[in-house]
Amino acid sequence: MKVGWGVLLTTGQAASELGMAITTFRRLTRANLIPGTTSRGVRVVVPLEAVQALAARSHAPLHHLAAREIAVLRVEPAKLPDSQQAPDDGPGSGFSADLDERAVLDRLTGWWRCDAPSIAAGRVLPVTVAGYVVAVLTGLQRWESNGRGRHRFPGMQLAGYVTDLVSPRIHITATTDEDRAAAELLLAARLPSESGGPIAYVSTHHPDPEGP
Repeated sequence: MKVGWGVLLTTGQAASELGMAITTFRRLTRANLIPGTTSRGVRVVVPLEAVQALAARSHAPLHHLAAREIAVLRVEPAKLPDSQQAPDDGPGSGFSADLDERAVLDRLTGWWRCDAPSIAAGRVLPVTVAGYVVAVLTGLQRWESNGRGRHRFPGMQLAGYVTDLVSPRIHITATTDEDRAAAELLLAARLPSESGGPIAYVSTHHPDPEGP
């Protein structure tokens, strides 16, 4: 489809260009991460240039991190304000590019089924929507358990987040040089992961300092 000078793709065409399922790609549009997304009748369309930019995005250079493994928090688009969520029902209420700094952190804070020591050892927790890093969390050294297999990190901080995944437009909110460096390294990069729940674990391919 072509409108004026710009070519527009349907969500199905865009998903095909990016090698992902339509439902996965729709998470990006519903999180308002792709500027220029619009409706044409019953169809949602996105600029070809935006899809090409996402397709060309580099993978996160995890080998620059000190840990051998890090956790990844995989979230859905932010839920509507009137949605109801139980206190223990997973990772907050998701992510949207329309949220401000405080709201991003609030919606990402939650009780997760996870290996808390492993998350703390990684020192950084990238947050992804559809395999792209949209926020970076730090301050993970302390955790609490609810006694039913879920944990939360009371000192968790937002090191940075994205409001435009295409350009990209990145907001750094870190208060330390280490956290700033992690946010700048990871934000807007591709970071695929697989998990049956919101938390996944990925190798950084970093050498084991205790190895031979």
